[in-house]
Amino acid sequence: MTGVTDTSSALPDLTGLIKAYDVRGTFPDQLNAEVARAIGAAFADVVVLPEVRDGAAPRVVIGNDMRPSGPELVAAFADGLATRGVDVVTIGLCSTDGLYFASGSLDIPGAMFTASHNPAQYNGIKLCRAGARPVGQDSGLSRVRDLAAEYLRDGVVTAEGVTPGTVTEQDLLVAYAEFLRGLVDLSGIRPLKVVVDAGNGMGGFTAPAVLGTGAGLAALPLDVVPLYFELDGTFPNHEANPLEPENLRDLQKAVVEHGADIGLAFDGDADRCFVIDENGDPVSPSAITALVGLREIEREKAAGRTPTVIHNLITSMVVPDLVTAAGAKAVRTRVGHSFIKAQMAESDAVFGGEHSAHYYFRDFFFADTGMLAALHVLAALGGQPHPLSALAEQYQPYVASGEINSTVTDVPAARARVVEAYVEQQGAGPVAVDELDGLTVSHWDSQPQWWFNLRASNTEPLLRLNVEAADEDIMEKVRDDVLALVRKQG
Repeated sequence: MTGVTDTSSALPDLTGLIKAYDVRGTFPDQLNAEVARAIGAAFADVVVLPEVRDGAAPRVVIGNDMRPSGPELVAAFADGLATRGVDVVTIGLCSTDGLYFASGSLDIPGAMFTASHNPAQYNGIKLCRAGARPVGQDSGLSRVRDLAAEYLRDGVVTAEGVTPGTVTEQDLLVAYAEFLRGLVDLSGIRPLKVVVDAGNGMGGFTAPAVLGTGAGLAALPLDVVPLYFELDGTFPNHEANPLEPENLRDLQKAVVEHGADIGLAFDGDADRCFVIDENGDPVSPSAITALVGLREIEREKAAGRTPTVIHNLITSMVVPDLVTAAGAKAVRTRVGHSFIKAQMAESDAVFGGEHSAHYYFRDFFFADTGMLAALHVLAALGGQPHPLSALAEQYQPYVASGEINSTVTDVPAARARVVEAYVEQQGAGPVAVDELDGLTVSHWDSQPQWWFNLRASNTEPLLRLNVEAADEDIMEKVRDDVLALVRKQG
């Protein structure tokens, strides 16, 4: 690990690989061992070494999902860290929230090799500081990118006088499962039959440990029916992205066929969790945000604290409605995990939720974990006698369109048409307008109640529309009217 590593004559363009929140690209043309080694060395210099305290030895923990390219990339990344004098702890196969647990519990920076729900040819890296604090474009990732490009050009050099770091292995799966179980006690709930669709992703690794006895923990009153638990980064059954309705169909069918109480679907790296009721119908992530948020509010108030719950601006209005009614503070943020995590820490929020089924917990290092959200839902369901459909109904009073993408040739012109129709022509009318993240127009304080958000993609010529209303007819009218403006030709 001394000297200069080989560099290729054609250097990859890291601007397309290292994005605003993480590293994501195709293997091996965009992300390969050489690139991973350079990013590892740059991560050491930009994030790890400046945070070393009191002469402690610098350490980083690394995990990877089930993608075949993971072990090769982890080894190269670890080598890059070691050349800078950083000791490395590898934990092998894990979910993304398993890596966050490792970073939080060991209080050291971390790197998770995953491309989440992306197809098999992709891989990527999610980086965090000690305590699972995020690393994004504005918190070091752009500097990592620039320095990694230099290392690719000039080679990764072992600094003079620096002793190369060591690489050791550690298994934290049992500790992860124990930690989560310690946050939500399921031992006293009524027996539940639970179908879990892991999508051949890391939920097939973590669900047996947390919900079953795979980690040697005591059995819970859960009858788990596994669906696609075999770890396979080629995703032979369906894409590991539960946000797309077609990827939920197998789970919906299995829940009904098995007479199950609930279905849980995890994405590829198992940091997101989607919920299906006993009828095979999806429970919206906004409803889950409200349900879990109220549980955490109750716990905070019992401890004598004033709770804060974070939600992004395209979650249902039911979230701020119920959070506020429960005596807590609801804080609205932009879409995206880096914004949620930053606001969570700033507000000391007990919980945060997104429409994309990312759920964040103060007790989990302000990080997102689908498995902890699942435990809360199981506890709420098993702690009362009614089916999930009845329980969820109170958290789904409104009608939402879901996110609708439109490919447009001129994004500013399309947006301008919507502004003219809904803002300028309203004059001093009843709509409220903000531009926290895209354009949000709200008619919620007047009748009929509706709001919509229109956001441009950062990477594609797309406009993303979300609409919510108090009833379906109004939602459909607003949705169709806005889409007609967005998609108007000429």
